[in-house]
Amino acid sequence: MIFAKIDFINLLPFHVYIKKNIASTQVKSIIQYKKSYPADINKKFKKRKVDSAFISSIASRNEKRLNLGIVAKKDVQSVILVPGKPGDDFQSETSNALAKVLNLKGQVIIGDKALKYFHENPHNEFIDLAKVWNDKYKLPFVFATLCYSKNGKVLNKIIKGFNKKHIKIPRYILNSYSKRSGISSNHILEYLKKIDYEINTKEKLALKKFLKLAKNKGL
Repeated sequence: MIFAKIDFINLLPFHVYIKKNIASTQVKSIIQYKKSYPADINKKFKKRKVDSAFISSIASRNEKRLNLGIVAKKDVQSVILVPGKPGDDFQSETSNALAKVLNLKGQVIIGDKALKYFHENPHNEFIDLAKVWNDKYKLPFVFATLCYSKNGKVLNKIIKGFNKKHIKIPRYILNSYSKRSGISSNHILEYLKKIDYEINTKEKLALKKFLKLAKNKGL
């Protein structure tokens, strides 16, 4: 099973869970990882170069999904728009589409670099796209869903025990991500409180609404 890994801070708890829970099982021997950014992973998945991945919501239409994803209940800090000249972030199709759905113009910035920008430019004007979505529709925003083309039963078994609340991130891993991203460990931990992973009724409703609005925009 080839699993594409989005190597952003927002999936850190999930990757810690995987590393801890399949380290000594036969499952580990059949999983191969490919790291990349969301838009590139979307392409790899569509071409079936990978079997499963967290796929950007905008690219998840008609794909088989599990009830796991990357969810922001309100604000998220890592998907922002700097007002001014419009510009997409090449790494994310969903965030670019979200800005268009919300009729906002400016430079879209996502991921770890957006979180870094958020903390380094507290007095600059920028817009948290997930917060705008929540303010307008009173719903969480689903940035990605865990999709698969095969080995769905194996994947479902792997994620069955995943619960964000039970994940303790080892200090050495936290320090590694902090050093790599330039974001303090405390800011990383505070940020992760804003990220959820379960896709339940409200999240499904939010995803359906976003995809409908995006379709109306020709996206």
